[in-house]
Parts: sequence; structure tokens; C-alpha cells
Amino acid sequence: MSALLKASLATLAIAATVPGVTHAATLDNVKQRGAVVCGATTGFAGFSAPDAKGQWQGLDVDLCKSIAAAVFGDASKYKIVPLNSQQRFTALQSGEVDVLTRNTTVTQQRDTALGLIAAGVNFYDGQGFLVSKKLGVKSAKDLNGATICLQTGTSNENTLADWARANKVEYKPVVFDQFNEVVNAFATNRCDVFSTDASGLASIRISKLSSPDDYEVLPEIISKEPLGPFVRQGDDAWLNIVKWVFQATVNAEELGVTTANVDDQLKSTNPNIQRLLGATPGAGKNLGLDEKWAYNIIKQVGNYGESFERNVGQGSPLKIKRGLNALWTEGGLQYGLPIR
Repeated sequence: MSALLKASLATLAIAATVPGVTHAATLDNVKQRGAVVCGATTGFAGFSAPDAKGQWQGLDVDLCKSIAAAVFGDASKYKIVPLNSQQRFTALQSGEVDVLTRNTTVTQQRDTALGLIAAGVNFYDGQGFLVSKKLGVKSAKDLNGATICLQTGTSNENTLADWARANKVEYKPVVFDQFNEVVNAFATNRCDVFSTDASGLASIRISKLSSPDDYEVLPEIISKEPLGPFVRQGDDAWLNIVKWVFQATVNAEELGVTTANVDDQLKSTNPNIQRLLGATPGAGKNLGLDEKWAYNIIKQVGNYGESFERNVGQGSPLKIKRGLNALWTEGGLQYGLPIR
């Protein structure tokens, strides 16, 4: 076999393994299917979990609904595929789902080496520790010798190992493949500590433990865990849609545009609101969508603040404070990129 032929075959082989090369028309596929398919957690209250009627709810589900509203003008045209930590990236790479809208940390390796790319950060988080008050521990640095439950295939394993090494804390990891297995192990005292993202700990404490007041989250946050949606590399048109769908929700909150007043805001003389809602055309065309794309998101799902408060904030059982997820004007990190 000639060197040229070998090189050609090698190039084809590489191309065949890069998801973006084979999935460069996601928007067309979504439209033909009639629904956007989103990968979500297998059940994470406040972020993505089925309610008593079997309807998926949560901050990440709202993002999925928002994509459907932007593409179809109908937020109900979506499908949730529950995925655990080991399944999520393969499901996106293979085209089983169009986008991951689940608690997935944006890291350099995930954003470069998997054929995937992050499309924003919809929740700034950090890894923490959940313990029983009976343990009598007030600081994570007092956990020397503890058994710590973790889910395998997450960034939490390496983060905890790095932190423990740096702080000379020895521990015994107890790892499970499924998130619910980790929860059950902690709830039945098979380990002293549960370590995952702080948002997850708040969710577990309220929704999974029979006596939430018997448990507390320790004060230490040992990592940065910026959570957000992922899409496949090589499809910039779809990346743009997912990225700017989220940006539209942040812009709407900044501009005071809500589900309740969005129709009145169509008459606003504010040029930023006019562009956001399509009264001044252009933003929709830039994305290959109807000019009412952002209007449909806000009307049917709400702005970022509305979604946050309803699902994980003060209007929810979790009652997570906005913190880093507040708007930049309120001391947080959420900053809507200009739609113009």
C-alpha cells in the first residue's frame, strides 16, 4: 500500500470518529423529527426529574424546552433521554441526543478532546460535602479516615482526590455507577459523606432523605463546577442556536422581560428589547430561525431568573440562593451577551 493511500485512509478513519463530521446538520434533523432530543440526568430534583405526573421538570429541562420554543415556536416539542454520567458523552457523540442539558461541568478536556463543545454555563456550581449532623463534623478538613460516596465517571472523583492530597486528608472512596445507588448508599449509612456538586447535595438533602434536617452541607466548596449544555463539534449552526437560546433568557432577565409582560414589551421603544423580541428583525435570521424565536422562549418558558426561582431558587423546595448565578448587576456571573 502506498504512503499516499495510507495517509488517505488514516484521514478517513479520523474523520469517521469525529462526531461533528457526521452530524453537521442537527437543525435539519431536529426539524425533520419534529422534536429536539435532550440528554438529561436520570433524576435530579430541581434540574431534571419527572414530577408526579411523569412530566420532566427542572432548570435544565427548561433549557431544553427553550430550544424547542426557539426552533418550533412550541416549547412542548422536546423529548428527554435520561443518561447517567457514563452514558452522556457517548449518547451525544453518537447522535442519540441533539444536546446535553444536564449537570455537566465544562472542562478543557471535555471541550476539546471528545468531539464535543460547551455552549454556555447555565449554573455556576462547586463540589461540596453532605454529612449527617450526628457525625459532629463542621469542616471538610475534619474528614480524615471517612468513607465518602461518589458517582464514578464524574469530575468529582479527581477533584476530591486532588483536594484530599493537598490537605493531607485520607479517605476511603465508595463509588457507584448510578446516581441513585450513591444516594441510597449514603441514606443507609454505607458511607459517612456524600460528595458531589453543591447543587446536587441541596437536591439530595430535600428530595431523597427522609429527615432533611438531620443533614447539613459543610461550608467548604473545593472546586469550580461551571455546568452547562454541550453539543457536537463541527456543527456551528446548532452550537449558535443552543448558545444564543440561553443568552436570550439572560438578556430577557436583564431587560425585565418576563412571561407576564412579554406581549406588552413588544411595544417597547428600547432597541435592545426590540431586537430581542423580533420587533426589529435580524437576530432570528442570523440563527436560521423565525424572528419570534426569543419571544417564544420567554412567553412559553420564561427568562433565566424566572426559571431559576421556580426550579431551584426561593420558589422551590431547594431554596438555593442566586449567588454566582445572579446577574452581573447583582454581584453574580450571569452576563447576557449583546443580541445585536
